[in-house]
Amino acid sequence: MRALRAAREWWARRTLRVRITLTVGTVALVALLALSRFATVLAFGVLVDATDQELRTQSLQAVARLDDGATAVPGVRVVDMAGQAVDEGPPLPLDGRQVAQLAAGEGVTTQRFSAPRRWIAELAIAPDGTPRLAVASADLVGGTALTRRAAGLAVFGAVLAALVVAGAAWVATRAALRPVDRLRTAAAALPPGDRLPMPAATDEVRALAQELNALLARRDEAVARLERFTGDAAHELRSPVAAIRAQAEVAVAHPDPALADETLRAVAVEAERLTDMLADLMALARADAGQRPSPRPVDVVAAARAAIGRQNRHGAVVKLVAPAPAAAAASPGEVALVLDNLLGNALRHARGLVQVGVLPAGRTVRLVVEDDGPGIPAADRDRVFDRFTRLEPDVESRAGGGAGLGLALVAALVAGRGGTVAAGEAPGGGARMEVRWPAAARP
Repeated sequence: MRALRAAREWWARRTLRVRITLTVGTVALVALLALSRFATVLAFGVLVDATDQELRTQSLQAVARLDDGATAVPGVRVVDMAGQAVDEGPPLPLDGRQVAQLAAGEGVTTQRFSAPRRWIAELAIAPDGTPRLAVASADLVGGTALTRRAAGLAVFGAVLAALVVAGAAWVATRAALRPVDRLRTAAAALPPGDRLPMPAATDEVRALAQELNALLARRDEAVARLERFTGDAAHELRSPVAAIRAQAEVAVAHPDPALADETLRAVAVEAERLTDMLADLMALARADAGQRPSPRPVDVVAAARAAIGRQNRHGAVVKLVAPAPAAAAASPGEVALVLDNLLGNALRHARGLVQVGVLPAGRTVRLVVEDDGPGIPAADRDRVFDRFTRLEPDVESRAGGGAGLGLALVAALVAGRGGTVAAGEAPGGGARMEVRWPAAARP
């Protein structure tokens, strides 16, 4: 087992060119050795057939002489059906089974003192009506030696041919992998923003180059998005930190008990804003990394009631429409974050009414949040889900709005569960946010 593991590790450390060459060479050697073995067996069979024809001719000639009354024929042994010699010669080196094979017309090969000998017999009838066997034999020493020499030459030729095939595989593999080496060299020296050159041939290497270029494009896009995100985050975090620092410096430089309460209130507001922003950034980072709990059925209607209880402090009326129970395949924390962000966004812009609808729709659960505010321009309905996007940053900042991360977090959380989120126009002209979650499987 340890030797097998070591062999696998050694094989895995070899280059692709070496593995292909060794595989092709081994297969070629095995195939050629099998072919040489087959050719040797075939040649020996031809030799035996030729010897059998010659011995059968001798036996038939002996049978003719025995029919004429002769009791012995030179070069041919005469035996009875039991194998006993009747021509006053020595006993034959054959057993009863071999004699029976000869009587049946089959040839027999014996091995004595490393010298093979072939036996053939024909049936003859003595003048007194007794059956006899006219047995002719011949040594196969010369033919066997020739066959063995041919087999040795065949093995040598097979090994030589396998080496030639392995060399050809090495050269062919090197030529076939040369475009891949060029791609590797080009990729190593590729500056940011550039793409790999496309091979002229429409083959697997061109398909590989296309996929690598697509991967590079996605990488550049991800890097650019990360740079924008980092820059925007640094810019947005700078504002509340600077405000807290300015308030603290003013309070230290001009200690006035009458303004202390107002200063502390301003610092608390900016600290809360900073805390919310950091929480949203952490949630976005976890969503981007795919760190989310396993989905389970979440009662969206109950979650919406709880979210309304947390958010209904802006003076606007919040109306919940839920004609039937609806369970989404998500986690309670994700559903709560989505509802808090959508309700908070709607309440900041609503004039007096926010309507929340939870509707089961086959394999999905629909969550619709509408307000009677100014709405979202059609050109900005996709852009609002980008990070740090605020259509009116100055107004939102004064009104205590967020940093433009809420809808981006909603989109990331919903997409992570295989759902969708879209912005539209409410019947009264306000904003309409629609979320579709996969419905939880019924028990």
